[in-house]
Amino acid sequence: MIEDQELYRLFKAESEEHLACLDDGLLRLEKTPADPALLEELFRESHSLKGAARMLGLTKIEVAAHGLESIFNAARKGEAPLTPELIESMNVALAELRRRVQAALADEPPAVAFQPPAAPSALFSSEQIMAPVPPSETPTLSPTRGEVPGRAPPAKPPSAAPFRIETVRVETRKLDDLLTQVGELSVIQGRAQHRLALMEELLERWATLERQRRNRVAGKSARHGTEGEAPLRFGSLLKQARDALFDDGARLESTVNLLEDQVRNIRLLPLSTVFSLFPRMVRDLAREQGKEAELLLEGGDITVDKRILEEMKDPLMHLLRNAIDHGIEPPAERERLGKPRGGAVRLRALRENANVLLEVRDDGRGLEPSSIRQAAKKRGLHDEATLAAMSPAQLQQLILVAGFSTSTYVTELSGRGVGLDVVRANVERMKGSIRLESAAGQGLAVQLRLPMSLATTRLLLASAGDRLYGLPVEFVHTSRRVREADIFTLEGRPAVLLDGQPVIAAHLADLLELPNGECTAPPDTLACIVLQVGEERLGVLADDLLAEEEVVPKPLGAPLKRVRNVSALAMLGSGEICALLNPADLLRSAHKTGAARHGEKRGTRHQTAKPAKPAVLLVEDSALIRAMEKRILEDGGYEVIAAVDGVDALNALGSRSFAAVVSDVMMPNMDGLALTAHIRSEPRYKELPVILVTSLASDEDKRRGLDAGANAYIPKPSFDQRQLLDTLKRMIVT
Repeated sequence: MIEDQELYRLFKAESEEHLACLDDGLLRLEKTPADPALLEELFRESHSLKGAARMLGLTKIEVAAHGLESIFNAARKGEAPLTPELIESMNVALAELRRRVQAALADEPPAVAFQPPAAPSALFSSEQIMAPVPPSETPTLSPTRGEVPGRAPPAKPPSAAPFRIETVRVETRKLDDLLTQVGELSVIQGRAQHRLALMEELLERWATLERQRRNRVAGKSARHGTEGEAPLRFGSLLKQARDALFDDGARLESTVNLLEDQVRNIRLLPLSTVFSLFPRMVRDLAREQGKEAELLLEGGDITVDKRILEEMKDPLMHLLRNAIDHGIEPPAERERLGKPRGGAVRLRALRENANVLLEVRDDGRGLEPSSIRQAAKKRGLHDEATLAAMSPAQLQQLILVAGFSTSTYVTELSGRGVGLDVVRANVERMKGSIRLESAAGQGLAVQLRLPMSLATTRLLLASAGDRLYGLPVEFVHTSRRVREADIFTLEGRPAVLLDGQPVIAAHLADLLELPNGECTAPPDTLACIVLQVGEERLGVLADDLLAEEEVVPKPLGAPLKRVRNVSALAMLGSGEICALLNPADLLRSAHKTGAARHGEKRGTRHQTAKPAKPAVLLVEDSALIRAMEKRILEDGGYEVIAAVDGVDALNALGSRSFAAVVSDVMMPNMDGLALTAHIRSEPRYKELPVILVTSLASDEDKRRGLDAGANAYIPKPSFDQRQLLDTLKRMIVT
């Protein structure tokens, strides 16, 4: 008996599929008994059915399925060829297996004793597959093979249940496509609202013209009274069209919302699907390091979009490994500190309105600011003065930088600079945010806040010049109007007051580096959108602030897989194309450039302290070409480190961090395609831009380069230095 209703439904659906495939396969096997692909398929089906029965404790079904599996296994290995008599006996066995499944689903005891073959290598016969049935027993029918030879047909049941297919399996790709189309339908619904607003405006203008016409004819004789009948009739028809459009729009909105909810619910899975993977991992990792740790799980019953489960599995695994390796102390040290010998690692989930919060918290040693400051200085992330001016929260955020590690030795878990930067990258790609809470000696909590909806995004639209840009509303803390007089200078940067606290601000046009021609004269008041990414806030100053709108983001696609400050594009209800901005990139751009100086005129480039040059790894085996490209890159403001082939480049990558890689393709030892593939296989280099500059210029060569993971492909026959520098500028995230 299957008591769990969810497991009951799943087993019912899966067993029906497996039995149907076995039934169809046996029919085909009669014609091609030695077909290796067919034997492999039937072996998998019987094996899967056996495994499902074993998980549910359905021993009799497991034994029956194992009998068929053994025969298929021996046949696919060539140990026992399938004869027509053996296939016929397998059909009888399949009918009995089907009846056992039906009995288990109906909680009825089986009536026939099933005897599977003793071993795969035995010479199988119908007597080994199915034991004789006593005459008093009710014989069995195979649903596709007809009556069992030599047996009387069973009595027809008094009432046959109608045939119903209660479950349907759908590929997740099809669900993704369906959800995308629902998102497009939502956009169409928004455009219908724009059309309704246009109808309202037309009707208002018509009413104004009608009033003016009546004023002109007022006081005229009665013989002109019929002149207003046609305009009145037209106005009445316009009102009817407006009312009908309003009703249709309301019904469309209701239908779209209901359809969107239903499709999203289909994709929902419990977090326990992923949570259940971690308890043994934590136990084994703790034992490997001689530590004691227990994983506590909360909120596994919360359902989220399946893509969140897919994307968050690796980040959660990294966080748990980091908690065991860096956080939890050895038992002796914990006793010395007055802590229990065993550490506690808690993985919990909470639902927060339209978001889900995933938290990994441990009671270990926590983050030590001095260690972070020392490691950051050693790796050249910031100078000593900048590090000294950082708040504890800002210092803690440094552990999320690619390649950062405070470990002084290399283990299988840490010390390689891989892990937390992967967490940050995955969370940002999912339009989420990450927050750290730590106190030295008391543990660390990492909170991942992710949106529940991934197919559509709600944007706050802001304008800069004559263009519209979208900011995800989940990152918008607040918005308000400010005057130029309200903007003051704080540590050389413009700032505004928010609830009595200063917030660094920057003009949107300056962050996006818009050409001067696109920057208009500043209005009397500016729209200030305060973005919050983790613990940091940034005031984005825009020319104007428009309404919110639901859109379907469209990825940029190759080769523009990663463009600084921009995450995607979308079409608004008005038909205009809008760029979706990346709040985390905007924050980094503001810190890097120093933003705009207060008092400077808009549309001019601001003079800031000269930042450190971005480092570019140049990989080229030709000394002449290497020297030429090095000169071009250095003139463009980059620090250049040269390598002669892919192997040399990998060694250079391990010695320091780079902003981008520019590589040739045809090289000895390791070519550019192999180098690119190797870079993409390392999680720490997942976001590292790779640009291939090569003499291979065919479309097939370009496809191979992009398939290997390159962000851009520049053929040398059409190469010019401006193209290379412009491509680097687009790719490098500062």
